[in-house]
Amino acid sequence: MAEFLHTMVRITDPEKSRTFYEALGFRFERDMDIVRNGEKEATNYFFSLGDDASVLELTFNHDGRSYDLGTGYGHIAIAADDLDETLAALNEQGIEPEREPYRVNEGGSRICFVQDPDGYRIELIDRSGK
Repeated sequence: MAEFLHTMVRITDPEKSRTFYEALGFRFERDMDIVRNGEKEATNYFFSLGDDASVLELTFNHDGRSYDLGTGYGHIAIAADDLDETLAALNEQGIEPEREPYRVNEGGSRICFVQDPDGYRIELIDRSGK
């Protein structure tokens, strides 16, 4: 049987990324250093969301490399109990949506996108029914 474990994205600033994902409601769980030949190569940061443990892994490589997002990546989607309240709380931390919330189709949930410090898109889906 298949079981979803986690999504991993590479990051360039662990502190900024942690602040961003915690603002979205993720809970920092633990970190784990990757050591090869006696040298710290990378650090993995694991985050939980709700009752689901370790659903997000942020990987920081210590060699200073940068990354291109690529054209194949889309986004991570998370539910917001109240999109307006979520956006107001994010705004207080300097996180702005790409554009105002909208509906993909009539009667559908309101959605909007924000970007993490490395430019990864996060879709916020309103569950309030507004």
